[in-house]
Amino acid sequence: MNATDTAFILVCASMVFVMTPALALFYGGLVSARNVLSTSFHSYASLGLVTAVWAVCGYSLAFGSDASGIIGGLDYVFLAGMAGPAPLAGNLPHAAFMMFQCMFACLTVALISGSYAERIRFSAMLAFSLLWTVFCYCPMAHWVWGGGWMAQMGAVDFAGGAVVHMASAAAALACAHAVGPRLRIGLTGTSPHNLPMTLIGGGLLWFGWFGFNAGSALAAGPLAAHAFATTHLATAFGMIGWLLVEWMRTGKPTTLGAVSGALAGLVAITPAAGFVPLGSAMFMGFAGGMVCYAGVLLKNRFRYDDALDVVGIHGIGGTLGAILTGVFASAQVNGVNGLLYGSPRQLLVQTVSVIATWGYVYLASRLILLLVDKAVGLRADPDEEAAGLDLNEHHERGYSL
Repeated sequence: MNATDTAFILVCASMVFVMTPALALFYGGLVSARNVLSTSFHSYASLGLVTAVWAVCGYSLAFGSDASGIIGGLDYVFLAGMAGPAPLAGNLPHAAFMMFQCMFACLTVALISGSYAERIRFSAMLAFSLLWTVFCYCPMAHWVWGGGWMAQMGAVDFAGGAVVHMASAAAALACAHAVGPRLRIGLTGTSPHNLPMTLIGGGLLWFGWFGFNAGSALAAGPLAAHAFATTHLATAFGMIGWLLVEWMRTGKPTTLGAVSGALAGLVAITPAAGFVPLGSAMFMGFAGGMVCYAGVLLKNRFRYDDALDVVGIHGIGGTLGAILTGVFASAQVNGVNGLLYGSPRQLLVQTVSVIATWGYVYLASRLILLLVDKAVGLRADPDEEAAGLDLNEHHERGYSL
């Protein structure tokens, strides 16, 4: 075990932890004032609930000994067998690797909450999050990072294009379909109530993402430095790409557009951060900003209420990033060649992984939502929704002015 690598991963894990409270700020600013606490609470609740699931069985199902490429074994139930180095990162203490991965799981579940904000019962959110972690996140993490069938096929995902972003977006689309659109008639304050809060949250997400991507190198070395650089470059170019399209389409650049474009660049580079050259990262970020801007408009065309654009940014951006990884990956960076470097098969397996992720997670999420609806009911009553979930679900107000 390496002390320098261990210190680096502990710092990166702390940065990824910050991303979930940052998401609470980001999402909280985008909803109405009567729902700021309930929306923020979804992110904070995921920190507690998902960590508990991770400790009891989640980590074992994701990273335990492989069972036919589908799921991990029960080697680490209740975190048994944590002594010694991590089996997938022998330079790190097992506990350090386990906690780093735990932060990814917490963030992924919190991301989904952007789709059902302002209308879901808190009890339903908790039940869905618990079941989704076990039956969707853990299998996905095992398939990609735990030696499962996607990894065996040769698909690569450096820091979570499929496991985090596409998976959360597929679940978000399922939630938007199952829960239904928000009430609009007769309501006031349906626009973002606090954009400065969103900008602060977006900035903290950008900061935490360096730990998210660079830490996925699992060592303090050249690959981590490369992932750090590709992350920042893609984010900057993502902001430029989004603002360019927005400015041309509406005649005005917006602060929300700037932070959304930065987020799109971050999502697009996540699966590729440790596989593509720096120039490719710039292109991927720029393309991500423009494509995700168009992706956000899809909800109007297809009439689903993805309240905070999880599908448009995380789903479209993650899909684009995963496919372009199959195009731009270079063995000079991290041993994998894509289409441009003579390996069309890599593009094929990346595409297969994208289709499998969307298909499995969407269908599994719809089944989980059906069960939760039967058990506790998904949707708040219309009167409760109109008055705001802060008061009706938590007996609190975000502001007393």
